[in-house]
Amino acid sequence: MSEVYAARRARLREYCIAGGSATALITRPANVRYLAGAAPQGAVLLLGTEDDLLLCGDAPGGGRDHDARPDEALRVRPLPGAGGDPAVAAADLAAAEGAESLAVEEHHLTVTRHRAIASVAPRLRLADLGGMVEQLRVVKDEEEISCLRIGAEIADQALSELLESILVGRTERHLALELERRLVDHGADGPAFATSVATGPNAGRRLHRPTDRRVEEGDFLSVCLGAAYRGYRCEIGRTFVIGTSPADWQIDLYDLVFAAQRSGRETLAPGAAYRDVDRAARQVLDSAGYAEGLPPLMGHGVGLEIDEDPQLAPAAMGKLDACVPVTVEPGVHLPGRGGVRIDDTLVVRPEADGGPELLTITTKELLAL
Repeated sequence: MSEVYAARRARLREYCIAGGSATALITRPANVRYLAGAAPQGAVLLLGTEDDLLLCGDAPGGGRDHDARPDEALRVRPLPGAGGDPAVAAADLAAAEGAESLAVEEHHLTVTRHRAIASVAPRLRLADLGGMVEQLRVVKDEEEISCLRIGAEIADQALSELLESILVGRTERHLALELERRLVDHGADGPAFATSVATGPNAGRRLHRPTDRRVEEGDFLSVCLGAAYRGYRCEIGRTFVIGTSPADWQIDLYDLVFAAQRSGRETLAPGAAYRDVDRAARQVLDSAGYAEGLPPLMGHGVGLEIDEDPQLAPAAMGKLDACVPVTVEPGVHLPGRGGVRIDDTLVVRPEADGGPELLTITTKELLAL
């Protein structure tokens, strides 16, 4: 993998040089992880003209992704004890090595940190790197997609096991904790995000935080979870009915959201506009009278973070490329009654390769559990 990380850093270095900065300071943890192979707690990456340096506040293995190790081609320098801010130390080092300018991630640096860097290296011109690393991260290589695929398999397994257990009488909070335990049991680093379990009137709410409400007969049960595997994060969301045959209104609402999700999935192709994917799913719900209260987007990219570019939203600019993993996740929530969410992670593939690759394969049939 060393050559992969070196190639990523080389692409970023070319961009920086073209922008007038021979050196760059990467501070956003996911970006450090992408370029260095690991992101120990507090680590920053100093991209130089000849070699690159990872400065760590902890020991090199101290990040959340415990199995990750920095690229062997990097110099790694732990700061001893309370050695100060690695970003400030990196800027000081760049200035000492004769750099005239330093590209920084202004969208990630705090004002205090930015001032500290300017103070320790007053002759160093600070330029904004912008979201260049995030742009590099959008298209995944097959190794990255493999990690997402394994994470999706873990999430599918955890969810399928939960569906085989007794659910009536258990709380949303209890079920969420059990799902997260099962993710780890099956090999995940941990949950990709806080697991959402919503029942009855809570079902279908986006980003619902589990409560002590107990599952009851006839409830909608909506679940959204994901596994982190080797740093990569996927997402799956499903909705079920508890303990009895679905009511007519539940069937109608489920069929509608399912049709919206299918429409969005079928739009995924290289060259498709981000907003067209959103529109394909959204217009199905709009035409049925649910324009109010719909989520702000119908999907988003995933990878080292659970919410990455691209954003599949009404005003989003840009077009999909092949090998971009995204979610498609429409939902409708009816206040006081509940609702439906269906969420899949897919990889954009050209039609010649079979079209979009579905990573999350748990059934989307409306099951009565």
